[in-house]
Amino acid sequence: MQLGTRWATGAQPPASVPDALRSAISDVEARGLTGYWTLTWLEGRPIAELDAGWEVLLTASGEVIARPFQD
Repeated sequence: MQLGTRWATGAQPPASVPDALRSAISDVEARGLTGYWTLTWLEGRPIAELDAGWEVLLTASGEVIARPFQD
């Protein structure tokens, strides 16, 4: 895993956040959630995790998924 960066909800995501994730991140924030996002990389794919309990990730097939954390 490679650590990326953090930013607050409502702020412009850093340039290191891939374009593929930006729309899904905006959709999650539109739910009224607040907190901080953390961008990490696992097996070369980006994962943005919101400390309010959501994640936005890029699958191996290129699909973007936004979902609550899964136990």
